[in-house]
Amino acid sequence: MGKVLMKGNEALAEAAIIGGCKFFFGYPITPQNEIPEYMAKRLPEVGGTFVQAESEVSAINMVYGAAGAGARVMTSSSSPGISLKQEGISYIAGAELPCVIVNMVRGGPGLGNIAPAQSDYFQATKGGGHGDYRVIVFGPASVQELVDITMEAFEIADRYRNPVMILGDGILGQMMEPVEFKTTEIRSAPEKPWATTGARGRQRNIINSLYIIPEDLEQFCQKLQDKYEAVAKREKRYESYFADDAEIIFAAYGSTARICKAVVDQARQEGIKAGLIRPISLWPFPDEPFRRAGEYAKAFLAVEMSTGQMVEDVRLAVNGHKPVYFYGRTGGMIPAKSQLYEEMKKILEGGNQ
Repeated sequence: MGKVLMKGNEALAEAAIIGGCKFFFGYPITPQNEIPEYMAKRLPEVGGTFVQAESEVSAINMVYGAAGAGARVMTSSSSPGISLKQEGISYIAGAELPCVIVNMVRGGPGLGNIAPAQSDYFQATKGGGHGDYRVIVFGPASVQELVDITMEAFEIADRYRNPVMILGDGILGQMMEPVEFKTTEIRSAPEKPWATTGARGRQRNIINSLYIIPEDLEQFCQKLQDKYEAVAKREKRYESYFADDAEIIFAAYGSTARICKAVVDQARQEGIKAGLIRPISLWPFPDEPFRRAGEYAKAFLAVEMSTGQMVEDVRLAVNGHKPVYFYGRTGGMIPAKSQLYEEMKKILEGGNQ
């Protein structure tokens, strides 16, 4: 199949269907509305089910039910809607249920606006709900990567029996780019002997996140931590762009990384050794490339569409070996290439202290 020009939200939705998604529960909110709109049309064509829930709270609990029955299921929203889903996400993680959750981030806090932002990083990677749990989080930077990661997200969710979040933004959801679907054959969900599909002829399955006895809950939480350690060993992903010999290294993810890449290109043309490390998995965070780069780079510059969130993980990875600076725009504002270039120059000249 050749390349087709698609909007990010619609490409993601088609990728989810090819990835085996058979159930979608959601509620409209800008800038992700094309996802439920597309799913409403396409899912019935492939024998799936679309339900517009009465609220985001209802949608995430419908996800719990479908995932518990062994289905491949997805929901999507944008920042305030994801906030409403947090209790359900904690329950899903606590019940060890696989699902895919999409957040096309908009400006916040509160209702904010509908412009693109990256200010939900903490919510996604540190756990926006209660308890000791983790969500596997990916931050794609192009529509093609959005497609590829969405297809794989269902496999990863099933592999670990854990929710997977795709953290995009208003730019990524609304932009149009050529994409290639490497296959159009719809994947099937694997066998799930733990699912609640009826107990005729076997012992019943129980899906639960309630452990009244503290010793039992502690044992379960440790089981989860062991799983998260396995995820951290296997699923860290990143892109290194001219970072191997860089004196200054940009740290950015998603749409912002594309702007940083343009700055690196300009800097290299002018003889400045700039580079970029782009985390693709936001949790688990790819700390090793930053740790290695701390041995030779003079400084790091974290760039985000927020007041500074991922920068904390960069600083933890660098562990004080080199200075880590931050440049951010927030409220839906997008960093300009010229602004980042000037910030880079100030750091190299010692003016940003």
